[in-house]
Formats: sequence, C-alpha cells, structure tokens
Amino acid sequence: MTIPKYDEIRLPALQYLAKQDVVRLKDFERPLAKHFSLSEEEISLMYESGNGYVFYDRLSWALSEVNAAGLVDKPKRGYYKINDDGLKAISEPEAFEEFVKTKLKEASKKKNTAIKGEQVTDNENELTPQEQLYQSYSDIRRKVYDDILDTIISKSPYEFEHLVVKLLEKMGYGGQVRDAGTVTSASNDGGIDGIIKEDVLGLGRIHIQAKRYKKDNTVGREAIQNFVGALAVAQSNKGIFITTSSYTKGAHEYASNLNGATTLVLIDGLELAKYIYDYNLGMQVEQVIEIKKLDSDYWDSLKDDN
Repeated sequence: MTIPKYDEIRLPALQYLAKQDVVRLKDFERPLAKHFSLSEEEISLMYESGNGYVFYDRLSWALSEVNAAGLVDKPKRGYYKINDDGLKAISEPEAFEEFVKTKLKEASKKKNTAIKGEQVTDNENELTPQEQLYQSYSDIRRKVYDDILDTIISKSPYEFEHLVVKLLEKMGYGGQVRDAGTVTSASNDGGIDGIIKEDVLGLGRIHIQAKRYKKDNTVGREAIQNFVGALAVAQSNKGIFITTSSYTKGAHEYASNLNGATTLVLIDGLELAKYIYDYNLGMQVEQVIEIKKLDSDYWDSLKDDN
C-alpha cells in the first residue's frame, strides 16, 4: 500500500486514540502503520531533501489538524487525548471529512483576524501554483505558532518571564545597553514581571507583565487596570502586557483609551508566537527552498533569431 496522505490519516488516528487514554505523537506511528499495512521501507522513507520521514510527517500534520479542529486536547506538548467533540465526530465517519474541513476553515479565519497578511482562500483550485506555495507556507507557519504556544504553556511561569524579556531584547528594545533586560523577584515584583532599560543610566524603562495562560483563556479589563496601577507605583509610563492567550474587548478598549501619559501595548498569544518565529528565538531553519525565474535583462541582451 502507498503511504496515505495526511488527510487520510485523520480519522484512523482519532479512532485509535478513542481506544486509548493519552497517546504521545511518536506512539501513533506503529499502530497506524499497521492499520495502513505499510512496509518497513515505507515507514522509513524520507523526503528527497532528507528533512524527515514522510509517513511520520504526515501523521504529525494529521494530528495537528484534528487539534486545530478542536477534536483533541493536548494535556502537554506532544501528547493527545480525544475529547467529546472528537468522539462525536468519529461516530459519524461518513460526515467526518466535511466536519473537519468546516472546523479548520473557522479556525483559520479566526487566526487570520489576529494575524494580518496571512489569508486563507476557501477554494484552493482557484490558486496558481505559486499562490499554493505561499498558502502552504502560511499553513506551516500557523502550525509552528501552535507548537510554540503549546511548548511555552508546558514551561514554568518563571521561564516564560525570562523568555519574553529575551524576546524584547531580540526585537531591539534596550538597544546597545548590556544586560538591558531583567526579571523581577517573584516575591516582591509589585505586579511587574520584567524591566527593559532603554539607556545606559536606566533613565528610560519599559515594564513588563507576562501571563502564561491556556490558549482558550482570556485576559480581562481588570488585569490590565491592575497592571496600569503597578506602572503608576513604579513611576513608569511605558508598559507591555504579554499573554499566551487573548484579551477581552474591554481590555483592548481600556488600553487604547489611556491618556497620553501612559503607553501600553498588549501582545496576545498569536502575536507572541509570530514574534518568536520572526525574530528567531529558539527556532532553527529546517529547509530553504529557492524559486528561480529567467533574468529578463540577460536573455533580452542575446540576439534573436532572424
């Protein structure tokens, strides 16, 4: 049997998970390889680039999509557990694919509202090959964003505070100041988790609050008000509130309506993941693809056949 496409793996993967409790990603490989009657040669087949095993990569994508569709929960990074929606979905296998596609479109549109410039087209058949490539690139980025947030949530709040300070330094805050970023003491932080010095003498400072919450959580107006109060006590007029989740409408309205004496920036989970990706914090390049076209100036300089 040929190696199944990733969308062909989704239903069997959920059906297998329904018979288990919590399963690690790598522990899906053998049972599903048996389900699809794959040979050892097919299981160990790698991409021509050498960047990973084909079947394992497709399996990873399949699980990522059922997670994005809300059919499984991830108790911790790399572990999956089917939820009630997932059990309901596999109870009607004939409608499963359409159900997943609908859920994925809803999830993509929701994410694209938060991250501009990465749009999803409903009809892939209308895309040119180059547009499909760009779409695939955006799909891969969104998957990595989810992986980034899942990994952050699995770490301690202390590590998260250090992470956001390092990120802001990589983004250029602190300039040339050595050790510009510091994490405050947990026992006496006064509602401030980190500080970035903007100049050598420390006359200009950016204060940070970092909240590591589950992705489906929301940060409300009260938490933002408390942070602004902490900024006032610290005699600071610049603050950044960073969370792995999202903000309520009231929180955004409060932050945007502050008087000019205080500047407050809210960064939610998707924006945080995007910054980590773009500024290459804890990331590595997996593969570089070159797409070439004719150099018009070169070819136009050659004489045409009369």
